[in-house]
Amino acid sequence: MLLFVAVKDKYGQSIMKKLLIANRGEIAIRIARAAHELGIQTAAIFSAEDTHALHRIKADTAIDLEGASPGAYLDIEQIIQLANQHGCDAIHPGYGFLSENASFALACAENHITFIGPDSEQLTLFGDKTSARQLAKECGVPLVLGTVKDTSLEEARDFFNQLPDNSDAILKAVSGGGGRGMRIVDSLETLEKVFERCKSEAKNAFGNDAVYIEQLIPHARHIEIQVIGDGQEVTHLWDRECSIQRNHQKIIEVAPSPSLTGSQRQPLINAALKMAQSKNYLSLGTFEFLVDTNNPENFYFIEANPRLQVEHTITEEVTGFDLVQAQLKIADNSTLADLKVPTQKPAGYAIQCRINMETLSKKGRFKPTGGNISVFEIPSGPGVRVDHFGYAGYKTSTRFDSLLAKLIVHSANSYADVIKKARRALAEFRIEGFETNISFLQLLMEQPAFIDNNIYTRFIDDNFASFDTSQAQPILYFKSEENSTPAK
Repeated sequence: MLLFVAVKDKYGQSIMKKLLIANRGEIAIRIARAAHELGIQTAAIFSAEDTHALHRIKADTAIDLEGASPGAYLDIEQIIQLANQHGCDAIHPGYGFLSENASFALACAENHITFIGPDSEQLTLFGDKTSARQLAKECGVPLVLGTVKDTSLEEARDFFNQLPDNSDAILKAVSGGGGRGMRIVDSLETLEKVFERCKSEAKNAFGNDAVYIEQLIPHARHIEIQVIGDGQEVTHLWDRECSIQRNHQKIIEVAPSPSLTGSQRQPLINAALKMAQSKNYLSLGTFEFLVDTNNPENFYFIEANPRLQVEHTITEEVTGFDLVQAQLKIADNSTLADLKVPTQKPAGYAIQCRINMETLSKKGRFKPTGGNISVFEIPSGPGVRVDHFGYAGYKTSTRFDSLLAKLIVHSANSYADVIKKARRALAEFRIEGFETNISFLQLLMEQPAFIDNNIYTRFIDDNFASFDTSQAQPILYFKSEENSTPAK
């Protein structure tokens, strides 16, 4: 295995000198801040559409990319060349784009550049969803019924025909993540159209059009386990619940899951650790499971994400442990013992709400928005954090994902308390210039099923018709119109 990693000098200081951040938006800013606190210089990259993006000025230097977006952020040869030209000895891929691309990690190693994340062999295994499923099978971890390789249309048709009556299936990108390249198949008549669309989405998002197919579990919770390894030892940082989704994308996440008992949580942790330990896992990774809502003792492995997750934030809040800095330190050969990974149970609960540039139609479809931001004011207060890339005067681009900001709220007390705090913070979040999903997030949080955590992955799809979307949500700020007054 060819892998070059940075080492520490005799004084225990990092010799990682300059980090190229191969991403954009809020995660690029998050990485730049973490590196700055460790004394590491940073270089941002940006496409033409991102000339005025906030992440380019949050780094020490900024380098412009050639080519159209988002393809420019997927150009391995160009990114490696720019890293060499600008004296960068490490690259952090963030999430999405090239974060799970084994060829990218290998190219970094071949150029003596430290890749912040698992090595190329682990990315090949865990970044390929079908390979990860095969490993789960070898480790005795329960699986959803599905294929374990790049699947052709004919193979998908045969699989669908073998499902029990009234069962649906779901197509997924082999290199997928973030809900992209995922489509539900509810009939043979729609299979071919959905199959081709899924492959096209996968190709555009990940540069790989390979897909596989699984039986759809209609009433399941989405629970993930955060693991961290130094290449020898592996441990965990508890769980997150990601059951509130739209279009297969998470929009609200909670850490830890308020619904799991200790006896239900531990088998999930054990399964994740068994898979990670079998390969001497390096860096951060998330192992994702479906938990049967009717019988929570039954769970199924669905995929592993060998990278930093969008929702890493809530784990940081309940553990007090900086996951991005941990990635950087592990790349500099720190061990888990060096990092002093916390072992105590999570402190309270944290919720992350994804603030997306989208609006909801009367038929329940989410339509992308965007444009010029005229006002951007974030909430604040104890236990309130916002990771974002917005500012007044910024013009967004529809070429990228709709995520604009992440509202993260923590309470050391109860789940009910963190919901209350999150609802108030959403009411204080002021964005003008175009519509966002803030009011929809508020609507979700007032649903009795959400408050009681009686939720599952298709909760929005199955219950949208009962939501009163005409109800005005509270706001705790003055609008720009002269006659506006704050809600009481």
